[in-house]
Amino acid sequence: MSDDTQEMRRLPLHDLHVSLGARMVPFAGWEMPVQYPAGVMKEHLHTRAAAGLFDVSHMGQLLLRPKGAMADLGAALERLMPVDVLGLPEGRQRYGILTSDTGGILDDLMFANRGDHVFVVVNAACVANDTAHLREELREVAEVASVESRGLLALQGPAAETALARLVPAVAALRFMDFAVADWQGEALWISRSGYTGEDGFEISVPRGIIAPFAEALLAMEEVAPIGLGARDSLRLEAGLCLYGHDIDTTTSPIEAGLSWAIQKVRRPGGARAGGFAGEQRILRELEAGPERLRVGLRPEGRAPMREGTELYTPDGTPVGRVTSGGFAPSLEAPVAMGYVATAQAAPGTALAGEVRGKRLPVMVTDLPFRPSTYKR
Repeated sequence: MSDDTQEMRRLPLHDLHVSLGARMVPFAGWEMPVQYPAGVMKEHLHTRAAAGLFDVSHMGQLLLRPKGAMADLGAALERLMPVDVLGLPEGRQRYGILTSDTGGILDDLMFANRGDHVFVVVNAACVANDTAHLREELREVAEVASVESRGLLALQGPAAETALARLVPAVAALRFMDFAVADWQGEALWISRSGYTGEDGFEISVPRGIIAPFAEALLAMEEVAPIGLGARDSLRLEAGLCLYGHDIDTTTSPIEAGLSWAIQKVRRPGGARAGGFAGEQRILRELEAGPERLRVGLRPEGRAPMREGTELYTPDGTPVGRVTSGGFAPSLEAPVAMGYVATAQAAPGTALAGEVRGKRLPVMVTDLPFRPSTYKR
């Protein structure tokens, strides 16, 4: 183990991962399991066919507790994100986008209305910046607390409900994006029906004191297998989902990124609370007139993947964009990629070329996602 790895933070389930034969790698300041002995391909296909258990305890969990009314907190959050916070009912969660004053994406996150406070899950690489940003911007209306006493697990796949309901029967009644608190062995689990794979599933915030027996109880079930970062990446790529720092960052706007669906009508021009968020000038302009570039799906011909950084060209050699995520899609048995191209070349069916090891190979613009989602609506 390198000195760099020794300095990494360890997951609360670190010893369990090692005992399961995981290959551990540095990721966002943590030692993370990238794969288990079955390998990325089998882990990916198992998640699509049954249920995969992911340790995502590296992600940041934050509690936003209002100093006054919840409505004041909601209004303050709406100044930071172009999404409907005030209209989110208790017991529901929503996808959010923290934007900069120039309309770029500081982070994408999930936030839940817990009645008297807001629970937020942010990307691991952005935890420090997000926490500082929220504390500064919300200082008049809320206390922002980091949750250090809990880990976070994701259970994904068509058998996820069956497996989790054996331990927590109440989860069967949850719909996509519902959020609930349930008991297991006298401890409170915070459970949302959501995930990052395109499959039905759950994300479960678990007290560190019971996370090992809880994970072991799930892994003892025939349907459930441990899944590492490698398959997590291929699963989210097939689902057409962004990875922060790759497909989205401070230079990309939500509209360029194809995330306009996350901006509800009430925040758009003509809506009751239109604008008023960081970066509104650029974001509302692009909503109305369209951006200069767009995130698109890409299907390379043949079997060779087009990885992140691959430059994209029109057939006559004009540069039009680059790949931001790419790899092999086990469910499709073919390579897939996502990237940004000039809007004029963004229509599905547009033929482009990607430069791979000095050769320009054919690639076709296609719709996202590559594989339809199976969320429980």
